[in-house]
Amino acid sequence: MSNVPSGMPSSAVPSTAVPAEAESHEQPLKRGSIWLARAVSYLVYAYLLVVEAILLIGFLLLLFGANPSSSFVAWAYRNLDRAMRPFRGIFAPVEIGTAGNDVEAIFDTSIMFAMIIYAIIAIAVSALIAWLTTRISRVDREVALESAQDQHQRELQAMRDRATVVEAQNAAVHAAAAEQAAAQQAAHQAGGQAAPLATPPPAAGTPPPPPPAPGS
Repeated sequence: MSNVPSGMPSSAVPSTAVPAEAESHEQPLKRGSIWLARAVSYLVYAYLLVVEAILLIGFLLLLFGANPSSSFVAWAYRNLDRAMRPFRGIFAPVEIGTAGNDVEAIFDTSIMFAMIIYAIIAIAVSALIAWLTTRISRVDREVALESAQDQHQRELQAMRDRATVVEAQNAAVHAAAAEQAAAQQAAHQAGGQAAPLATPPPAAGTPPPPPPAPGS
């Protein structure tokens, strides 16, 4: 039994099935691209957090006049120089005195400005991550809705197919019954025409007819 409804040409089915199939392939591709963008945004956000931590550590070390000969302080200052390359020289550092180890304590306003800029960028990236997460959730809901609709359409089509089969079976039964009735009626009529006419028996109490006279 074909799944194509009666009255619809078979060539019309692919024209409706192709866009749905293309859309079903488009949704996973869209979700993959959004997921990739969100992963990259997470990496950028993590990098900004690390930069913020380096800036804060370097700012505090300069403020308290940390000893630059220490390995940790030297490592922190190297990373601080890399993070401060776009902002170096914007503001003049303020010397606030000498620490206990004869190291100058510096209040570097350029580092504070860089921390503010990186924080603004981090907030923007965080908002982008939230928006991409919302988009992924929306795409998942659309895919689930399309799957439910497709399942519903398949169930409806299966019900239509079963109804068509039942109608065909009923029509076949009715046709067979009508043919059998017509055959029985034809056989009854043919048997009635071929039977000889029987002489009715004489009624009770009636004398038998006389024998024929001799010579007649």
